[in-house]
Amino acid sequence: QVQLQASGGGLVQPGGSLRLSCAASGSIFIINSMAWYRQTPGKQRELVANIATSGFTTYADSVKGRFAISIDNAKTTGYLQMNSVKPEDTAVYYCNARGHLYGAYEEYGYWGQGTQVTVSS
Repeated sequence: QVQLQASGGGLVQPGGSLRLSCAASGSIFIINSMAWYRQTPGKQRELVANIATSGFTTYADSVKGRFAISIDNAKTTGYLQMNSVKPEDTAVYYCNARGHLYGAYEEYGYWGQGTQVTVSS
């Protein structure tokens, strides 16, 4: 079984930058595709960015041009680079990665536990 860990959140001023990371804890998990979501209290979970197995990326209009989703060369860590952040970016960010354990055939999707991003002056 795989447990994903989302990390890198914190307090940042408007206009600043953060890089969120998503990786397995205690296992080697090969990521084939990944999405980042965010959620605020009382609001529906929102898709922020997605990277397909082909490498094709898509973004919500609200973050296009400011955020970038990627997977490292080893395909063990996914990222969300957040630039020029705004107060409305404040949310808990969750990663959803689809892939397989090293040496395994079966592919599954897993959720990270979430990391808090707060944009405030």
